Amino acid sequence: MSIFGYPIEQIYLVALIISSVLIVLFMLFGDFLDAVGDLFNPTLILAFIIFCASFGLIFEKISSLSSGIIILISAVIALLLTTLLNVFILLPFQDAEHSLSYTEDSLVGRVGKLIVSVPENGFGEIFIESKSGMITKPAASLKNNPIAEGEQVLVLKVEKGVLYVIPYEVDWMEQTDAESDI
Repeated sequence: MSIFGYPIEQIYLVALIISSVLIVLFMLFGDFLDAVGDLFNPTLILAFIIFCASFGLIFEKISSLSSGIIILISAVIALLLTTLLNVFILLPFQDAEHSLSYTEDSLVGRVGKLIVSVPENGFGEIFIESKSGMITKPAASLKNNPIAEGEQVLVLKVEKGVLYVIPYEVDWMEQTDAESDI
C-alpha cells in the first residue's frame, strides 16, 4: 500500500523518526507547551505516534495482513500502551512534583534552627527540615531581640519571604509532668 505515492513502510519510518526527535526536544524544552493543557498533552500524542509507527512498521515487515488492518491493530496497541504510560508513569510523576512543593504560609508553626544568628533589628537565616528536603529562608526576630546561631526557633509569621521567629524552648521536665497529669 502507498499513501501520496510513498510506500507505507517509509511513512511509518519517517513518522517514527520525527516523533522520536520531537519527544526528545519536548523533554528538554517541554515547559513552553505546559499552557496547552492536559487534554492535548504533547508527550502522550508523540508517544502514540511512536508506538503506532513502530508496531505498524514491524507488522508490515513480518505479517501478510493488509495495510488497513495493520494500521487498526497498531492504533489499538498504541492507544493501550499510551494509556498505560499515562496512568502508571506520567500521572504519578505529576503528583509527586506537586507534593514536593511548599508554600511560605505552610512554614508558620514549624520549628527550625538558626544557621546564621539574628542580630537586634536584623536578619539571619533559618534551616527547616521537611519531607522534600531542607529549606533555608531569611529570618528575623518577631520582637527584634537578638537570637544566637544554632538556637531552635518557632516560625510565627511570614512577610515578603522573611520568616519572623521566636526562640523555641521545650522544658523536658514540664513536658513529662504535663503528660503524667493526663
